[in-house]
Amino acid sequence: MERSFKKEIEMLKLKEGEIFEGEGILAVTKALLQSGVSYVGGYQGSPVSNLLDVMVQAKEYMQELGVHVEACANESSAAAMLGASINYKARGAVTWKSIVGTNVASDALSHLSSVGVKGGAVIIIGEDYGEGSSIIQERTHSVALKSTIWLLDPKPNLENIVNCVESAFELSELSNAPVMIQMRIRACHLQGRFKAKDNISPSISSIKKTSKVADHNYDLIAHPPSTYLQEKLKYEERIIKARQFIIDKGINEIIKGEMQEVAIIVQGGLYNNLICSLEAMTLSDSFGNTKVSILVLNAVHPLIPEEIISFGKDFNAILIVEEGQPPYIEQEIGLLFHQRAISTKVIGKGYLPMAGEYTSEIIFKGVRDFIVEFAKDFKDLSNTDYISEVADIRDKAKNLLASEIPPRPPGFCTGCPERPFFSALKMIEKDIGKIHISTDIGCHSFATFAPFSFGQSILGYGMSLAASAGVQSFSEKRPIAIMGDGGFWHNGLLSGVASRLLNGGDGILIVLQNGYTAATGTQDLISTPDRNYRKLANSKSATENDQKIQNALKGLGVKWLKTVHTYNVGKVKETLLEAFNSSFKGLKVIVAEGECQLERQRRLRPFRAEKLRMKKRFKRIRFGVDEETCTGDHSCIRLSGCPTLTLKPSSDPLKVDPVAHITDGCVGCGLCGENAIEATLCPSFWKAEIISNPNKWDLFVNWFRSRILRLFIKYA
Repeated sequence: MERSFKKEIEMLKLKEGEIFEGEGILAVTKALLQSGVSYVGGYQGSPVSNLLDVMVQAKEYMQELGVHVEACANESSAAAMLGASINYKARGAVTWKSIVGTNVASDALSHLSSVGVKGGAVIIIGEDYGEGSSIIQERTHSVALKSTIWLLDPKPNLENIVNCVESAFELSELSNAPVMIQMRIRACHLQGRFKAKDNISPSISSIKKTSKVADHNYDLIAHPPSTYLQEKLKYEERIIKARQFIIDKGINEIIKGEMQEVAIIVQGGLYNNLICSLEAMTLSDSFGNTKVSILVLNAVHPLIPEEIISFGKDFNAILIVEEGQPPYIEQEIGLLFHQRAISTKVIGKGYLPMAGEYTSEIIFKGVRDFIVEFAKDFKDLSNTDYISEVADIRDKAKNLLASEIPPRPPGFCTGCPERPFFSALKMIEKDIGKIHISTDIGCHSFATFAPFSFGQSILGYGMSLAASAGVQSFSEKRPIAIMGDGGFWHNGLLSGVASRLLNGGDGILIVLQNGYTAATGTQDLISTPDRNYRKLANSKSATENDQKIQNALKGLGVKWLKTVHTYNVGKVKETLLEAFNSSFKGLKVIVAEGECQLERQRRLRPFRAEKLRMKKRFKRIRFGVDEETCTGDHSCIRLSGCPTLTLKPSSDPLKVDPVAHITDGCVGCGLCGENAIEATLCPSFWKAEIISNPNKWDLFVNWFRSRILRLFIKYA
């Protein structure tokens, strides 16, 4: 990737006593180095991508410390890396986006948690339940429970987050179990500061290699009959050690308040939102000095029965602030109090919603209603008008905007190479009718939104071809499966292509090759163009000569294989129709290549600046719309959806409809012109070459064109 993390890398080098200032996920990265981590792996995904991105770019510094960093092919391979900590006292950390990534990794995690670890094994989870980022709304909590993996949910401040990471390694080693740390989006991007420590060079590392191979111990292999012993160890030794460590370290926090009748137990990650809601009720200040007693669960699994009973037994009622469902914490605490015959009422979802993000506004309503019902001295809270105040602010904002804010669904970037492919697909619908399309995770999933509105399903990263297997068996028309090169290498090659070849099914696979895992920050892949070649490519697509995907497909036995350049809409149309109408009964694969425009522009900017600084010739392309020719039917917009292709009022008083207009954000990809030609749209698009520091030939051509144009106008 072209983005530089130079500043972030310098933050990782801070020494004892120096002040770290930055965001939460970078603080986690620094904490890993302070903990003496030996190896780090993972798979990119919001909101934890930067952890691995920074470490990959800090390769030289990681080598100095002896820390091995690996960008894994998928989450399963990342989780399997922690196998190094089973036999050796080497600390390892891996990261990915949850819950989708955790689902992929769950097989390896189950094995790891069964056999246990000697070295600390920590999993940094990008938890985004309720945030609108994840494709499915589930929690990691269920995986932690089923596999007996300890789960930390740190209170969102940098000092606490760093302490949690350092404690996680200790907890893992003491209890011989892996530990998950869930980092919500807001915690990852939270800005703060803490006093740094020196980074620790690991005792076992790429510098300090061990000559001793671990002894064979069948009890450390997840295979019967050892698995029966391992299961026993989980509940007779490991969980007991884990609970004692959590108590001794004071991982969970108790905040004493003056209210005698009610208290609150909250997940650590939701603490800040809870305090904001209590502050709105004048029951707390901004620093957490609260009138309500609170137990902050920085460790949500395992829970500590003695700690919870000691905290809650003297209250009439306790509110459990736990996002999502099932309400695991509420159920566990409720059962605990029932078994111990404690009369304290345990409530959660009766006052708080079953699903969705727990913002301070949502928590406010639930906490207020709870306190009003169970705390007799605080009935006046029912008059608190915080919610109506928020509603008034929203109404004022609407009035200032003068109208309703239109919805803004996600879409392709300007000049995205995937947009012309979907334009071509839209055009061929006129010839062959509606098409069943199995879509995938990645940039191309934006085609599910208008103006394209393609796709009948998304069933996992790289799973689109597998998802179309059933459809192709009974559909008269060949279904299409679409995946990016990220999904192809993640899972698509084996789960999709290999399976389809094994079973001899028909169908069409489209691999959109943009050269990167673009949707998560343009991380490198197997098929990412070589860095030196990217420099040589200059203004061209750097992916046009990369054949790794094609070679992999040929190696598996794919017989029908075509490669097209996505911006050539006519060729894409022709190839798609050929695939649909082919007499060949088997898998047909089209690799549609076009480099990610974001990466291309990042590469071009310094190249362009250098050319201009040296006063060398530089040419760039711009497109525009002839207002007089534009009919105002806006079919061009419906076929491309480019954010720089918009509308403006016509200067012609006889034209009622607004005309198409291309803004200054245009990157000159040429899609609008290609669509105009292929779809036989109005010829309103013009192309201009803007030449900086023109040479003599450029000046002559410009003079000659100007002369011809003047003569044409004169005699027209």
